[in-house]
Amino acid sequence: MERSELIAKILGVDRASLEAMDKVMREKTGRTGVIENLCDEDKKIIESVLDILNSQDETSASHVRSILRKTIYMHEGYLLKYLSSIKGKNEFERAANLARKIARVERGFFLKKDRAEEILKKHRPENLLQYLKLKSVEEAIKKYDVTEIFSALRFVESDEWMHQTFDKAYSQFTPDDFEERNIEIKVLGPEWHEVSQKFVAKKHHNVSHLKEFGIVFLNPIRENIPGKFLRDFALFFHYFHEVEFYSKLFRKYSESDNFAEKLKMLLRGDIPEIYKAEPGEWLIIQRYLFKENPNDPRLFIPHVNPESMHWARGERDLTTFKSNEPRFDIGIWYNLDWIGAIFQDGDDEVVSFDLEDNAMSLAAFMEGKEESFNYHQQEALWSKLFSEYVGGEEEMERLLIENFDKGIIKF
Repeated sequence: MERSELIAKILGVDRASLEAMDKVMREKTGRTGVIENLCDEDKKIIESVLDILNSQDETSASHVRSILRKTIYMHEGYLLKYLSSIKGKNEFERAANLARKIARVERGFFLKKDRAEEILKKHRPENLLQYLKLKSVEEAIKKYDVTEIFSALRFVESDEWMHQTFDKAYSQFTPDDFEERNIEIKVLGPEWHEVSQKFVAKKHHNVSHLKEFGIVFLNPIRENIPGKFLRDFALFFHYFHEVEFYSKLFRKYSESDNFAEKLKMLLRGDIPEIYKAEPGEWLIIQRYLFKENPNDPRLFIPHVNPESMHWARGERDLTTFKSNEPRFDIGIWYNLDWIGAIFQDGDDEVVSFDLEDNAMSLAAFMEGKEESFNYHQQEALWSKLFSEYVGGEEEMERLLIENFDKGIIKF
């Protein structure tokens, strides 16, 4: 199989469109051999991984997926054992403390916490107060951490209340409402247990964030399904880098006249309604559209997804961490976020080597679902292609920040 045909199959696009994109990008950037080099590197890395996993001979799609799931299962066990050496009252606190130790991001430009108090006082959250069995916002703020209150709003208040409050409150913010401070991790207390269950039931993971406040929070709901703990632990690092990235955008837009509108655009996760890219154009897609519609046409035209950049950085933090416990070594997953290959089980099938895809696949398998995932890997490969054309990850981030409000990068 030609190298461009292989990459096209992994991405789910036709070979001719991929080669046409490559031709334009060679002309625009002067960088040649991007597809060929990535294909060769992909093949080399896969051979190395399969060699480590003693799976060189049996390479059916079902077998490779099985051996990757088993590796996730083993590494999750190593993580849980290692956590016993970390300080904390329970595994959730220990996981949060370990994440703080590993994470390579610290400060950012975030909304002042007292602005959350102002929002609650101006827009009384009746359902929340009823849930807490309290009569006033002042009483709630005095009794509970305001960012914990904020994290619970989306699962207690109505969509109508959330939309109205967001639009009114955030329309008033200016750069003066922001400040430099550290990114924080919060483990929600037992009083939020019911809300946490609603979150986990809807989102299928127990980690989330308030990026405008620089908060990553953990809902202490234990899901006793293999794969889910490592999957959610990796989410910590993704969110650290996502929060840091959006902080850079908040800082950039603090110099613009329409700061509030751009702030709301970022927090809504707006994606341009552009369904055809001209030669030399790459869409910026700031969500995983695959989860909303696997056939969204924007997934099959050149695009770069900052989510995959956050995952690359987060998985890099996690897989390069050196502990004092030799068995907790998950370095095999390093730089596999964009790695995928075609294996056969009758028909050609794409198998993702990404840590998060495989953790999700293990969890689905243990729940009796015939389901495997590769959308993290596909988006990572698009972003990897873009990164190689423009000269690396830092330049990719620069171009993303420079063009984020336009929703498209033009060469």
